[in-house]
Formats: sequence, C-alpha cells, structure tokens
Amino acid sequence: MEAAVWQAIERGLTCDITTIGRMSGQPRRIEIWYFVIAGDVYISGTPGARDWLANLRVHPGFTFHVKHGARADLPAHAEIIDEPGDRRRIMAQLMQANSYFAGGDLEAWVAGSPLVRVHFER
Repeated sequence: MEAAVWQAIERGLTCDITTIGRMSGQPRRIEIWYFVIAGDVYISGTPGARDWLANLRVHPGFTFHVKHGARADLPAHAEIIDEPGDRRRIMAQLMQANSYFAGGDLEAWVAGSPLVRVHFER
C-alpha cells in the first residue's frame, strides 16, 4: 500500500465500504466508521443489527474506499470479531482512543456493536 494512502487511513475516521448483498448478490456501498488501533484497522458502530455485517458474514471480501486525505479503492477481507474476550479488549481500546465514545457503556458495545478487523489484500 502506498505510504500516502496508509497515512490518510491513519488520520481518517470514515470511509465507504462496498459489500456484496447476501441475498441480492449486488454491490452495496455505504459510509461507515473505522478506527486504527496498534496498526490494525477496525470497522465498528453503535450497538444494533447491520445489513453490511450480515453481508460480510456471507461474502467477506469487500472494497475499502479511502476518501479523505487520499483516494483509493482497496480490496479487503473482513474478519468478524465475535469472541467476547477479543471484543471487550478491542472495544475498550476503541473507546479509550476516541473521544466519541467517552462515557459509553463498554458492556453494551461489546454485546451489540459490529466489530470487523480489515485485512487489506496485496
């Protein structure tokens, strides 16, 4: 990955992702939050069911669209984080690193928020 693209990812907070619809098979593009923790990129959001997460469970390949600071359409693979201990550890780091989450209920986020680690393809 180009250094300028990675630097834009490190400074960003939102991107677009294009998933493949689990039932339609059609591309679906949405804007979403992401976070960089210890060099890993995670996609998350407030607690609740998400169609994009259901799509990634069926079709884990997707496109990560960098749109702030640089422009790039990066092929990626989703690793959905379901294990409670991993979710708690990662969510605690997300909450600590981002003021948006200040005062949030960690256990509610662990129980109900989507959490995906992004693996960029080479």
